[in-house]
Amino acid sequence: MSSPDLPDDVRHLFTAIDHVGIAVPDLDEAMAFYRDAYGMQVLHEEVNEEQGVREAMVGVGDSGSCIQLLAPLTPESTIAKFLDRNGQGIQQLAFRVDDVEHVADVLRERGLRLLYDAPKRGTSDSRVNFIHPKDAGGVLVELVEPAAATH
Repeated sequence: MSSPDLPDDVRHLFTAIDHVGIAVPDLDEAMAFYRDAYGMQVLHEEVNEEQGVREAMVGVGDSGSCIQLLAPLTPESTIAKFLDRNGQGIQQLAFRVDDVEHVADVLRERGLRLLYDAPKRGTSDSRVNFIHPKDAGGVLVELVEPAAATH
């Protein structure tokens, strides 16, 4: 039996693509666009003060996949800085994991840097951490351990 710590056994680290995060300057406008142009439904909306965002999860068909729309709460937030540098667009790719601390430990052992020493609160009380974009091919990768009641 293969150990999840072996480099060729990543299937046990990531269980699914959880969502793709898109930075937007105006959340209400973005939600209306995804609803009216694409026929998608807003499944969840919240303010995450710690992350400095107002966000919405928009469902993609019946697949269980989501688009996360992220709007800044303040001009100093990470999303505001992203928008200033890059404009509106894809900000991150999020993989679902069963145990964010275990996955972070395995990735650190493999030489990747994570943004936080310990997981932080994410959408719907999930636990999250991020792989530094310089260690992930220029992509900000989020690790999402859903709250027990959400999946």
